[in-house]
Amino acid sequence: MPMSPNMRGAALMSASMAGFALNDTALKYGGADVGLFQAIFIRGIFATAIMGVFAFLFGAFKNLPKIRDVRLIGLRSLAEIGATLAFLTALFNLPLANITAILQALPLSITFAAAIFLNEPIGRQRIAAIMVGFIGVMIVVRPGLAEFNAYSLLGIVAVAFVTLRDLTARQLSPSVTSVLVAFVASIAITLTGAIGVVLTQTWRPPTSFEFGTLALAAVFLMIGYYCSVATMRIGDVAIVSSFRYTVMLWAITLGWLVFGDVPDLWTFLGICIILLAGLFTIWRERKLAKKTKH
Repeated sequence: MPMSPNMRGAALMSASMAGFALNDTALKYGGADVGLFQAIFIRGIFATAIMGVFAFLFGAFKNLPKIRDVRLIGLRSLAEIGATLAFLTALFNLPLANITAILQALPLSITFAAAIFLNEPIGRQRIAAIMVGFIGVMIVVRPGLAEFNAYSLLGIVAVAFVTLRDLTARQLSPSVTSVLVAFVASIAITLTGAIGVVLTQTWRPPTSFEFGTLALAAVFLMIGYYCSVATMRIGDVAIVSSFRYTVMLWAITLGWLVFGDVPDLWTFLGICIILLAGLFTIWRERKLAKKTKH
């Protein structure tokens, strides 16, 4: 039977989340001994090469952006660098499921920030969902308790940077392609890795296994990115977006299989609260969209 647009969109979103989770796993596993900046640099070389091919094939270099868009792309790239450094530092020092759970607060943080900075409408129910989601994040992080890990705060910093990144992207002109923006960001992150190696590390030649694992991380990253872009062009966004949370299934499973990490009861509770708050927000936006159409 042919798949409906929503089913194809859901499949692509699930594939996208699998790609991102596998990228995180490969990067954490292959980059543990080579160091953060060297891992970023090696993966970045592969990711930039792959993204450059995509950008060329999609004609992203034919129409160069205007000055206003260049500034926005620059700001977005800086936010991408901040998010990458914060997230990967936390990833190297936290269980995969924990840092992934904190990142699931993104739909809530973006909704809240868009209401403040872009004057997008937001109702009391969605405000309540954002507050509940934040409680879920605090349960995962658990500041002040014995289980608290300071690297969890970098997960929250990463959420703030990604929120800035996405709000900036919303203001780009429609003529600016997503592939071009991602290509520029990939170059910026790769250069950041190179500068970090020069300033903070001594280059250690990676083993063939580490090199291959980091290259594989880049492939998974590109699969995740490509599927996420394709997803937004198929089916009902509100329905498709709900499959974003399949990333938690991947994170918990991969964390257990590869690193032997099993989230404790409180972490599971926090994850459930974050997911429910996010799903409520998606359901609410879908309901409001239907009212607008009628």
